[in-house]
Amino acid sequence: MELRAPRLRTRLACMVYEGLLLFGPVFGAGWLFSVLTQQRHALFHREGMQAWIFFVIGLYFVWFWSRGRQTLPMKTWRIRLVDRAGKPLSYNRALLRYLLSWLWFLPGLVLAAALGIHTGPLLLWIPAANVVLWALAVYLDPQRQFLHDRLAGTRLLREPAPSTD
Repeated sequence: MELRAPRLRTRLACMVYEGLLLFGPVFGAGWLFSVLTQQRHALFHREGMQAWIFFVIGLYFVWFWSRGRQTLPMKTWRIRLVDRAGKPLSYNRALLRYLLSWLWFLPGLVLAAALGIHTGPLLLWIPAANVVLWALAVYLDPQRQFLHDRLAGTRLLREPAPSTD
């Protein structure tokens, strides 16, 4: 039986679940950073905190994606991440996918900054439009893969439901 790409709504549901689960590690990493730097104000060492959180989230995903591991939401929604040959991802390929996955948000944020938009509803709407366009681009790919997966040489596959024999 050929494994196929999961449907877009399945992937988006998995991403929402992932975001909920990431609250714990991000909260813990933020608390640790605040304690170690004796941060007394949210804007104090803001860039350092952002870099630290970026690193922690990257560590989470690279560890889970490499060597055939899945995050809990991926297991729940029966989604497996492999390279083009169907093998588990190496650490380098998992890291490349993590970095490329930020293309969901970065172009919209860069465009907003280039237009001089630093507050207001457009700061939300421009990156949101970026996310919608990125998600819909899956329909332009014959294998229904996201653009960052295509660029990273990875594929998302839907595992078959467990048999009830």
